[in-house]
Amino acid sequence: MSDGILILHPSDNVAVLTAKTAAGATPLGTGVPMEKPLQAGHKIARVDLAEGDSVLKFGQVIGYATEAIPLGAQVHVHNCAFGDHDTNYEIGVDLDAARAAIPETPAATFQGYRRKNGQAGTRNYIALCATVNCSATVVRRAADQINTSGLLDAFPNVDGVAAFSHGTGCAMATNSPGYANLQRVLWGHATHPNVGAAVFIGLGCEVMQVARMQAHFGAEDPRFHGLTIQETGGTTKTVERIIEMVTELLPEVNAVSREPIPASELKLALQCGGSDGFSGITANPALGVATDLLVGLGGTGILAETPEIYGAEQLLLRRAADSEVADKLIERIAWWERYTEMNGGSLDNNPSPGNKAGGLTTILEKSLGAAAKGGTTPLTDVLQYGEISTRTGFAFMDSPGYDPASVTGQIASGCQVVCFTTGRGSAFGSKPAPTIKIATNDRLFGQMPDDMDINCGDIVTGGVSMEAKGREILDMVLRVASGEKSRSEALGLGDNEFVPWQIGAVM
Repeated sequence: MSDGILILHPSDNVAVLTAKTAAGATPLGTGVPMEKPLQAGHKIARVDLAEGDSVLKFGQVIGYATEAIPLGAQVHVHNCAFGDHDTNYEIGVDLDAARAAIPETPAATFQGYRRKNGQAGTRNYIALCATVNCSATVVRRAADQINTSGLLDAFPNVDGVAAFSHGTGCAMATNSPGYANLQRVLWGHATHPNVGAAVFIGLGCEVMQVARMQAHFGAEDPRFHGLTIQETGGTTKTVERIIEMVTELLPEVNAVSREPIPASELKLALQCGGSDGFSGITANPALGVATDLLVGLGGTGILAETPEIYGAEQLLLRRAADSEVADKLIERIAWWERYTEMNGGSLDNNPSPGNKAGGLTTILEKSLGAAAKGGTTPLTDVLQYGEISTRTGFAFMDSPGYDPASVTGQIASGCQVVCFTTGRGSAFGSKPAPTIKIATNDRLFGQMPDDMDINCGDIVTGGVSMEAKGREILDMVLRVASGEKSRSEALGLGDNEFVPWQIGAVM
């Protein structure tokens, strides 16, 4: 890095601005003067580019010049566009290097809740799960009344009552992917390690029947309870009955205490939102270091957001543990190409206006940065949306790039903590797994201090090493897993971010 610019790979033909640049400036010391002020995180050409030339960042193609771009000029949406990316996949060629990249990390523990079935929780919630939108009001009303009544004051080991309501559960085919998604998500939250007891509340006549769910998963869980509005006698009586049930459950849920648990039992959700030009330079690779360290401890990191690895899937396939894992990921990529085309979209529609204002130009560029959250160790599994993770190591879960829907699936997969990087600033939290927010730049960390837990901007401005920042992130993960509240928890976020991914016809 030289003053004002950052070159990420020797082959790159763009440089990244590290500070706001005034109109008329020549950050490279030569080339055309800047036509307008540019914010940090935007790109400028290191060489003269002809129309059709590949634009390289991170040593990878992020797009193609749509016109001649002179040395020193801004490279962005007005002169750089998405195009085909390499799909000649080299499966497993980096697997040996990925295995060698698993660090030897000294053993670590966190103070968690040991469940009777062996699960390890970082929080202790009572979950109220609506099977259908028809029961959403009673679920929320009951949770609000309990959480504000003072009833929980006598039960210090209970973190609260979390309401999981949603907008579906009926008018859907039982053999559809949308039904399967919702079923996995509801079961995954009700039986989550961070849940001490769960109550399913249905209307009674909906498609998403609790009995079907139990039969599908073939599992009984002593934490599981249920009722329907129709059988209970209507809205008011159902709210009253939920409160009675929770009151009866509280002493047993409160009886569990925190105890030392090996960090190998942690599953960490790797998420980003409101990304900017620094996401792939600071916070995402730093989270990747933390992921590697957790894998070295025997734990699990779960990356998601399939549209946001599009164009960078090669980097994951090169370290796939076997052909079965690789085939699962390739199939998901192909499904998304068909899905977006069928709905009149393109995977390059993914970068939001905020992403672009922050310096990201194409999905190829965004994906290269997003994939960095997964670190460098072998890809051990590819999960369906909300599928419970059973293998340790680094895994990928299929999901949309829409953050609430993606995190909902990761939590259903068993993640007890979420790490969420952001460059523009996302007001996000989650239950029953707490979210740690990681800022990509100093400006954001100073601008939204109540929302951000960790600043990675000092990697660029303060010379902090990626390794040191990764350890800082992992240290905070262990503290939050042990009960320390994250900023989003302190703000009370998480009640509205339960968003199951809906696919298919509404009938």
